[in-house]
Amino acid sequence: MATKKRIDRRLVSLTAAGSFAAEQYQGLRLTLERLGQGRGGQVLAVTSPAAGDGKTVTAINLAGTLARGSEGRVLLIDADLRRPSVASQLRLDAASKGFTDALIERTSLEDVTTRLDPFNLSVMPAGTGRGAVHQMLRSTRLERLMAEARERYAFIVLDTPPLLPVFDSALLAKSVDGVLIVVSANRTPRKLLGEALNLLDPGKVLGIVFNKDVRPLFGYYDSYYREYFPAASVSQA
Repeated sequence: MATKKRIDRRLVSLTAAGSFAAEQYQGLRLTLERLGQGRGGQVLAVTSPAAGDGKTVTAINLAGTLARGSEGRVLLIDADLRRPSVASQLRLDAASKGFTDALIERTSLEDVTTRLDPFNLSVMPAGTGRGAVHQMLRSTRLERLMAEARERYAFIVLDTPPLLPVFDSALLAKSVDGVLIVVSANRTPRKLLGEALNLLDPGKVLGIVFNKDVRPLFGYYDSYYREYFPAASVSQA
């Protein structure tokens, strides 16, 4: 079992649940719950048009938010097999078995997941298995693995690669209920976002998450909100 000791401070849903920044992820959770009514939303993929938009931080914070105040278990999967970073941000052993091992060796879920104490959250790192990424993501084992995970977890969040450099996320999108696209506010070109959206089934796209917005939203309501978040971070989700 792992603890939250020394994990990345940007993971506010795990380190500063009472902060203003963490509250923004609660808002994202509420939005997803509303969107998911009648269409299912158990398995969610988080991606971005390009690298550096903040998709991994968003995926971890979303999983942490879903795990808080919920009796259902939550699973976070690092499905960015080319540049995995979930384990390093959570200070887990990056050499542990994980997603690729489950796909190649048919390893059980218990053998490739780590419980993140004290949260109701389990993490499946990218893993140590080696093979052609597209071949692994097209395997029938992926569908069986996701079906098993659906039976055991209330929510499953996948951190997937950016859409444009590689086509991994487009392949993974077939196995999820919905996709969130993270864009860097005032940085991600609109054309790049348009090209990314063209790679996905429009029916799978749940919405766009704006990250790294430097506008002082908290400051606009300082006199009203300050007493609600006495030690609040002004970071935006």
